[in-house]
Amino acid sequence: MRAHIAYCFLLLLPLFSCQDELVDPLQAALDSNDPAIRRVMNNLEAHEVQIALSVVNTSADFLQFDEYEFQVNDSVYFYPASTVKFPMAVITLEQLDDNGFIDLDATINVNGDSISSTFRKDIRDIFAVSSNEAYNRLYEYLGKDFVNQRMQELGIDKFRLAHRLSTANADDIMLKGLTFKGSEANEIFIGEGYQMQALEALELEKTLKGVGYFKNDSLIKAPMDFAYKNFYPIRSMHNTMRRVVFPEYYSSEQQFDLSPELHQFLLESMQLLPKEAGFTSQEYYDSYVKFFLYGDSKAPMPDDITILNKVGYAYGYLTDCAYIMDTTNEISFILTATVHVNENGIFNDDNYQYDEVGVPFLAALGRQIHQQLIAKK
Repeated sequence: MRAHIAYCFLLLLPLFSCQDELVDPLQAALDSNDPAIRRVMNNLEAHEVQIALSVVNTSADFLQFDEYEFQVNDSVYFYPASTVKFPMAVITLEQLDDNGFIDLDATINVNGDSISSTFRKDIRDIFAVSSNEAYNRLYEYLGKDFVNQRMQELGIDKFRLAHRLSTANADDIMLKGLTFKGSEANEIFIGEGYQMQALEALELEKTLKGVGYFKNDSLIKAPMDFAYKNFYPIRSMHNTMRRVVFPEYYSSEQQFDLSPELHQFLLESMQLLPKEAGFTSQEYYDSYVKFFLYGDSKAPMPDDITILNKVGYAYGYLTDCAYIMDTTNEISFILTATVHVNENGIFNDDNYQYDEVGVPFLAALGRQIHQQLIAKK
């Protein structure tokens, strides 16, 4: 059985053996001769690569990270796709701590929708298979304004949730509201919808992208405007992950407010493989939404590697934010990276090089960094 990370795993970190002072493992990985890495590095401008790496420094007397970055720039826009589901899931769990009978197993329906679910299932599905339907239900529960305010309070100010995902009403500023049925009683609560704040355009570099895009089956020969889309830059993703996995690194005001039980549930959900969440078809192989190290393989993942992560892919952007722990070699690190694969510069044509370029790059990047850290042991 694959070892599952537990809430108490942080107490084990001082037992790891000390490392020599590291050379830059990120740059060494990017300088490797791996063809999947070389293909991207030879055309950096087109691929819009940004990478952040934090290696847990177990030689220190207290929790420290060795930090490395490549081309990280919070002012340069890239589309974050499903990575925005990560803070949505965490902030939903915060709210469940404050909501009485509405708990993980409360039955939820979007008002006007016949499909029922629970918070437990939706959060597990967000991490196991990146479910858009689960995210959209949580969006109707919290709304973008609440999530944006909470991220600001936590000190993650470079962030904006703007819309739902893969649905006809993605940009609608009216929330539908939810109907809840308590898990232990027949109590019914109807959460009314309300109007959220209108969006303003992002003032960032490179929000106009490409040479054209399809809209209503027609090709528009002009750059696509991303100024009203979701915004979640690399450092913000990286710091969200660190707050979740290493909360003691932050002041109480900058930590997510989760009970030990819900924090444990979150950690377990983030490492789920599809088969562990009940998805058994061949489409959902182990690394279906785990790009680093194993994304380019459909083989079973090894038992001694645990990955807590959230990926996103849309409009040719592939992004992964992950905490990776190798129990055999006593190595752990946070890796966040994005790469763009859209050779023809046309959006919404479903002609992106995810399998040919993007996923192989992220998988090779994870492997190279992992090998660099093992070598220094």
